[in-house]
Amino acid sequence: MDLNDAVLTCAVNMQWTNSVGVTGRKLAYKTATLRLVRNDLRELFVEVTPEKLKPLKFKLKDLMVHKKFMSEGKATFNFKAESCTLYLSNAPPGTLMFFLRTIFIKMNGSEGSQPDDASLQKKLREHLMSGKPSSFEDVSPVTTAEMILARKKAGLMSKASTTTPSPQAAKKRRFDEMKEDREKGSLPAAKKLYQSTTDESLKLSEEQMEVLRACTSGKNVFFTGSAGTGKSFLLRRIISALPPDGTIATASTGVAACLIGGTTLHAFAGIGGGDANMKRCLELASRPVSAQTWRKCKRLIIDEISMVDGQFFEKIEAVARHIRRNDRPFGGIQLILCGDFLQLPPVVKSEFGSTPNSAPQQRFCFQSSAWETCIQNVYELKQVHRQSDPEFVKILNHLRIGHVNESITTRLAATSKQKIEGNGILATQLCSHTNDANSINESKLENLGGDKVLFKADDSDPSMSKQLDQQIQAPSQLFLKVNAQVMLLKNINISNGLVNGARGVVVRMDKDLPVVRFKNNQEYICKHEKWIIKTPTGGLITRRQVPLKLAWAFSIHKSQGLTLDCVEMSLSKVFEAGQAYVALSRAKSLQSIRILDFDPKQVWANPQVLQFYKGFRRKLIDTTMIPLGPKNKDKKPGDGKAGNSALAKLNKSLMNKPLVSIS
Repeated sequence: MDLNDAVLTCAVNMQWTNSVGVTGRKLAYKTATLRLVRNDLRELFVEVTPEKLKPLKFKLKDLMVHKKFMSEGKATFNFKAESCTLYLSNAPPGTLMFFLRTIFIKMNGSEGSQPDDASLQKKLREHLMSGKPSSFEDVSPVTTAEMILARKKAGLMSKASTTTPSPQAAKKRRFDEMKEDREKGSLPAAKKLYQSTTDESLKLSEEQMEVLRACTSGKNVFFTGSAGTGKSFLLRRIISALPPDGTIATASTGVAACLIGGTTLHAFAGIGGGDANMKRCLELASRPVSAQTWRKCKRLIIDEISMVDGQFFEKIEAVARHIRRNDRPFGGIQLILCGDFLQLPPVVKSEFGSTPNSAPQQRFCFQSSAWETCIQNVYELKQVHRQSDPEFVKILNHLRIGHVNESITTRLAATSKQKIEGNGILATQLCSHTNDANSINESKLENLGGDKVLFKADDSDPSMSKQLDQQIQAPSQLFLKVNAQVMLLKNINISNGLVNGARGVVVRMDKDLPVVRFKNNQEYICKHEKWIIKTPTGGLITRRQVPLKLAWAFSIHKSQGLTLDCVEMSLSKVFEAGQAYVALSRAKSLQSIRILDFDPKQVWANPQVLQFYKGFRRKLIDTTMIPLGPKNKDKKPGDGKAGNSALAKLNKSLMNKPLVSIS
């Protein structure tokens, strides 16, 4: 189902207090539905309906909302007039945010729809005289006019509002200082909590909505798509639309896990690298902490599934059934898998080989026997969001399946003469090996004049620093100098181009903080930002660090999920299928890349993966057959056969269609 801004389902605890603050009546419901409704006098209420019970209504008057833990699916509603407090938990974080936003806008942006005193009195008299019980209706969707009015009121309010307490003097002072800094251009614009659902940066496409609906309805889902189709963006929206309790977000790599606010699949599974035999894996997963995590899991999300090898996938499926004592596939856990098998394959031992045609029997998880029993719903995202140039998108679609013709070779080879530097910013060199990238960065920094400045990360648990280094792009120790080439590691201000992957150069130090000029000429004082990762047991570990990394060079593996706006690459050391495609697809446009010594032989796709995608496409066609029209009494004999024949031809042509049309 679609996300509804005025409906929320979660756990609810209610407490009523007397005049001296002593708690009296208490109610607790594991599942209840909250709706925003209006009565016939146009007054707003929150209606709480527990399962199989009558609803309770709370008037939205003198309401205080505490939303500090909104990202964890928790919030508190304090109805002062009714001396009642509602504690919400296990709410889908995204739905909760929209619900709170709708309350805010409806309470502060509906003045135009409220009746005046005279008409209100008249309505009240009519209501009392009629003797009819109050009727309630659902709140209408948020309008643009309401949103504008709500924002104006939010900006003008200096005293406590009906939904939020007034800021303390110190907070107000800090806000004024930030506003002054912002006017000087040293800070990005403040982030807004109550955003419009029509914002293009937040809006899901219809194909993304179809995947979201399947996930929220409890189906086992695998969705794929080429680089830049918004897979990670959609996955974050899916996570925010699911109840936090029992939802475990994981990824095959630490960097990918950090991007979705989860943990690594290996850390969650509790069987190490999965190299041991099945008996030993079951013993490892049966340890109290691991077993408890498996039993609590209701929905398992795995990002970058293409980098999970078949043997490991089969082992954790068997572990799930054993630990949960449930013979259903994956022990009855809902699976949501995301990734592109035509990108980076699993990291495997050297005996597996690295040539295009060599692969073990179960190198990919779709080759395991567990895959067919677990995955029934498959989707492919087609709309590319990262690149807007049709020529570049077409080239990337060809490279994805390992097809390079003469025109593509000529076009990519021509980029070797492009000048892509500007504002003192050099192109980032993409390397096939991480050690090569580290050596280049260290050497370039040493060759710069001036003193090195050390920026040390502040970790919430110093003993977990090694794990944080593996999962977070921001290093525990960052040495910088003036004129150092850097990359931004956080989305600071999307509209101003201060996004994850933006390239810049350090121009000076300001109060022990680096000031960076980016490729679009924006200058930004890089203050400390926070990264959060989850442990397998649900705990949180945080790192605070300046959101920068040295960017003379970067490894292809570490670049996954990034959009780079100034990149140079030599693909001569490519050693995996899909590696050249991943490197090229990081670029925003053909004008932002420089490819040295391009050779078509460096681009190939794994034949087993191509075969899988061919069957995958056939499965998509089978599940989305074009329906025949309704029966027509006036149709001539044989018309049905002709229709069926035409349908069969159409479906056959769709099944035989290649992954991209090759001209």
